[in-house]
Amino acid sequence: MTYQEILEQARACSGPYCKACPVCNGMACKNTVPGPGAKGIGTGAIRNYQKWQELCVNMDTICENTPVDTTAELFGRTFALPVFAAPVGAMTLHYGDKYDDLAYNEILVPACASAGIAAFTGDGVNPAVMEGAAQALRKSGGCGVPTIKPWNLEVIREKLALVSAADPFAVAMDIDAAGLPFLKNQTPPAGRKTVAELREVAELAGKPFILKGIMTVGGAKKALEAGAAAIVVSNHGGRVLDQCPATAEVLPAIVDAVGGKMTILVDGGIRTGMDVFKALALGADGVLIARPFVTMVYGGGAEGVQVYVDKLKAELADTMSMCGAHTLSEINRSMIYGY
Repeated sequence: MTYQEILEQARACSGPYCKACPVCNGMACKNTVPGPGAKGIGTGAIRNYQKWQELCVNMDTICENTPVDTTAELFGRTFALPVFAAPVGAMTLHYGDKYDDLAYNEILVPACASAGIAAFTGDGVNPAVMEGAAQALRKSGGCGVPTIKPWNLEVIREKLALVSAADPFAVAMDIDAAGLPFLKNQTPPAGRKTVAELREVAELAGKPFILKGIMTVGGAKKALEAGAAAIVVSNHGGRVLDQCPATAEVLPAIVDAVGGKMTILVDGGIRTGMDVFKALALGADGVLIARPFVTMVYGGGAEGVQVYVDKLKAELADTMSMCGAHTLSEINRSMIYGY
């Protein structure tokens, strides 16, 4: 199947909220929650996408004419490119009833591993979601990152014990999920965490701990203090707080503050290999992509994942070649116009 054919197939089985648009830019779904849209007036997801498009790259082809290398390393593992599928949950609620969370992960995790990348898996109120994710990760040799919601510490311990048997190469928490309705008003309290509480979680993880949902320099410094090995610069796709800046806007300052001290990943509106290049040029070590992977699974299953990864890799390689970068380490801010 081609990329366009997969999109067409996805339109037939996604919804009623997700439209499997030709360009996943947040315009059609906007503030449809439930659905893949953003909170409030719905501009968060749109802004994330738009800010990557506003960045221009600097072409420079006066360099050695040798093949480019898109491979990346993360915590001792080598990947075909610095792209990871982001955690997504409540599939039937937001994207349509073709797949529930368990079935989605059963396709996504091994498909990503086969394509040379890795998937972050989601979490939910149903314990079977994390159980299913752990099973999928175990079958894929731990090639994936279970992502735990900021529950109370007792539940977090239970979740970590569950996924430890899968031996993932890292464990994540999407701390920005504190803004999701189902986490509010729980007893014991779930949601926001202190540095001390996060340090305890990082120690319990027993693996490199990734903290997703960092949008300020102060937040990045607190994540570092808490013992996080990596952060994901993310506003949860605009789904937890309206009128946040885009991740592309805050990324450079965060890189300047903690770059070199921890791994920095970024998500939010990244759709193409060109977007990946821009994120790396601003200082990120890699990116997460969520909604397009959902569309690929709904429209093409494991084949859809492979087609999308191949598309991203070709686009990234082409941009690197035309901007004078032979390896990811050669990509820098001078390759972005105006920096």
